[in-house]
Parts: sequence; C-alpha cells; structure tokens
Amino acid sequence: MRRDGHVLNTIGNTPLVELKNLDTGPCRLFVKLENQNPTGSIKDRIGLSMVEAAEREDKIKPGGTLIEATAGNTGLGLALVAAQKGYKLILVIPDKMAQEKILHLRALGADCRITRSDVGKGHPEYYQDIAERLASETPNSFYVNQFANPANPFAHEATTGPEIWAQCEHMLDAVVVGVGSGGTLTGLGRYFERVAPQVQMVLADPKGSILEPLIERDEVVVPGSWLVEGIGEDFIPPNCELRHAKKAYAISDAESFFTAREVLSKEGILGGSSTGTLVAAALRYCREQTAPKRVVTFICDSGNKYLSKMYNDFWMFEQGLLDRPKQGNLVDLIVRRYQEGSVATLAPQETLLQAYRRMKLFDVSQLPVMEGERVVGILDESDVLLSVQADPSRFAQPVSSAMCASVVTIAPDAPISELLPIFAKDLVAVVADQGRFVGLITKIDLLNYLRKQLG
Repeated sequence: MRRDGHVLNTIGNTPLVELKNLDTGPCRLFVKLENQNPTGSIKDRIGLSMVEAAEREDKIKPGGTLIEATAGNTGLGLALVAAQKGYKLILVIPDKMAQEKILHLRALGADCRITRSDVGKGHPEYYQDIAERLASETPNSFYVNQFANPANPFAHEATTGPEIWAQCEHMLDAVVVGVGSGGTLTGLGRYFERVAPQVQMVLADPKGSILEPLIERDEVVVPGSWLVEGIGEDFIPPNCELRHAKKAYAISDAESFFTAREVLSKEGILGGSSTGTLVAAALRYCREQTAPKRVVTFICDSGNKYLSKMYNDFWMFEQGLLDRPKQGNLVDLIVRRYQEGSVATLAPQETLLQAYRRMKLFDVSQLPVMEGERVVGILDESDVLLSVQADPSRFAQPVSSAMCASVVTIAPDAPISELLPIFAKDLVAVVADQGRFVGLITKIDLLNYLRKQLG
C-alpha cells in the first residue's frame, strides 16, 4: 500500500553499513541500521504489518482499541501506527523496560500498564496473559499478539529479507538475529530458504534464555533472567520456527552492554541493548570462521532509549556490570565517589532554589553541603519543603538556613553493621576519611551491594 508523503512510508529501506573498526576475523560484518526507522527500531516494520493485516481482515474497526504485550519496541511501532490511524492502544509492559521507552510510548498516546518481569507464562501477572485478558474484556478491541500473528514474520519475509539480499548484491553467507517474538528469524529464514538456501541463520540469545540450549544441545532448561531488552524467551513463541537457526550463541548481559558501547566508541553507531547481543554473537561467529564470509546483523534499535541504563556508568555499577578495584571496606558500597567528581554538592551560601534545581537535575533527594573537602551539612527535599511551604519567596534563602548541620560521619573501615543505626534514624551515611568527604551511602546502596553478593 502506497503512503507517499506520510511518516508510515518511511518505515523500512534502512541502510546497510560495514563495521570497519572491530575485529571480525577473516569475515566482513555488516549491520542494518533499523534504528533509522521512525520510532528507532526494527519493530516499526511489524507494527505496521500487523495493523494493516487486521484492517484487511476486518479485525479492527475505526476508533477501536489495539492491545498488546511488549517489552517495548513493538509497543512503540504500534503506538506510531495507532496514533496515525486513529486507534486507541493499551500496552502491557514488563517492569524491566527502559524509562525512555515508557516516556516515548506515553508521549505517543499509549496507555501503558506495567507488570512484573520476574514471572512466567501462566502466572496471573505475566504480561502476555494480562494482555489477552484485557482484550477479552474490552469492546471493539484487537489483541495484536505479535507472538502468534502471521503478519509479524511476513513483514520480514516481504521487506527485510529482500532489502538485505539486494543491498548485499546477492553475496551473503550468514545473518545473525535475535528472538523476541520469533518474527525476524522466521521471516528471514523463510525468505532465504526460498531465495538463497546457502545463507545460514544464526541466533544471538541472552544468557538465561531457553533458546540457545535448545538449538545447540537440544537441552530444555529452566529460564533465568537477563537485563537485555526485547530478545530472549522463556517459551517458544508460535511465530518462532527454530529450525531456521543452524547455530546459536548465549551472550551475557555484560558482553552485550560492553559490545554496544564498543560499537558506539569505534563505529559511531548508537545501538540498544539487543544490538550488543547481536553484534557480540556476530563477532564470535566471524572470528570462528577459517574462510572469508559476508555476515549481516542488525542495529535493532536506538541507544537513545538506554542512556539512563547501559550507557550510564552508575547504573552499570549498581548492576554489578562495571568493575572497580575493591577497597575491602565501605568505599565499595559508594556508587558516586567525591574524589571522582561524580557527587553533586552544594555550598552553604547557595540558594534553596539552586538546591532544588540540582536535586531535579541529578534525580536525588538529598545533597551534601561542602566547605572545602569537609561536609558541613546535609540538605534533603524535606528540609527545602519545610523552609518554603509557607512562603515560596524563601527559595532565595541560603542553603545554610535549612540544612541539617548535625552530620554524623562514619569511617571507611567501619563495619557494615554500623550503617544500620544511621538508617534507622532515616539518615544517609556520610563516609569521611580523616575529615575528608568520600561519599554517601543510602539504604538502596546497601541493598544493591548485598544483592550483588548473590552473584
């Protein structure tokens, strides 16, 4: 269907570029820039395909409601199409999705229902089961169901496959894909099985997903957990024809995220978390070859959606994915360390308005007040509120007028147990080494540290 002059007409026909600055062994590795689609991901293709198929088959009426379970990018593709075509959209989303995606979805008008990401199919809070239940309860609605909708793999069979084949000038040996719903593997597998059966389909799977063990060892495993978004499964979706995958690699979260960062630093391409998984698997495949091959994989979505997560060093530290030299004391619990310049601070003479703005900018609820390298107070949002609630003009008052000056510090070599009385008083722990400020420890910092001990 022609949509000339319309944003939906910009979906697909994405560029194919070669990665020149990574070690690809004897092979040439190309990436298809699906982050160039309107909402920044490959899922725009299936969002459009599934809605237009529903329209052709009279499964959705004007003004109706689309309902879907999604880890994010399919939701964005559907939100774009729904907004352009005048449909309502309800999305059921696991709670590990990047905040940027949720904000993007809501800006497009989607009704987002957040649910648990730590439960499997059959649990009442499992995202796909909730979406199916909502569809049965909502008049004039259509459950899109990317996991079983045949228009999902058809989008890749009809558009993505032919584009790659043409862009490679019919010289291609392998395609590396991920599986979320299975549409990419199945659609491309069907296309190349028909047009170029010598092309090998390779699966990039997050470590913890059940798919790599099935393909490589015919092993049924209990699903684990992973931080990469959009790919990996705890079941085999109806749309997923695993027979197309001749090889599979299990890629850890750490390898995925560091590979995505390397693609950005060395190739200038800002990809998302699943991009790191796919490129990491493609690099492994390329380096294992003994003869030159031409390999294609995908920049599945834009890294703009993950700036607060995998491209944020503090988030990486909190997840235990970015290592620092261990001190063997309380310093190991401090994520933002003063000597590294990563702590937002205040001076006593600054105004409460400046303090409020800094809290908002750095998304924190308390800030240390410094004179030189010594902490002379702590200002939290309650202190600011109590100062200004009766008279907003008091935002002009100095920080020293509202801060808590009774600062109790704790030495870096103090036992963890000494943090508990501080937290019991609803205070933040100020760590100081011979009077010099080192950093703050909050309750969540201690919880993160203890969680990481689980491995």
